[in-house]
Amino acid sequence: MKYLNYILIIIGAVIAMYAKAGANQNQFILIAGIVLLMVGAYRVSRTISSKTTDDSDEFYQDKN
Repeated sequence: MKYLNYILIIIGAVIAMYAKAGANQNQFILIAGIVLLMVGAYRVSRTISSKTTDDSDEFYQDKN
């Protein structure tokens, strides 16, 4: 399932570059590529955990 995210990013980037390369750009293909790229990036960023501040707060409280 996690490979789906990377596949979406790669396919979206290839589609966006393909649509941008032509002289007669098809806006719908460009938008579809960007959407796939953004969906893949969003799905990857959802799985990354946020940095916890609890550990760093305790460290600074002990020093004071």
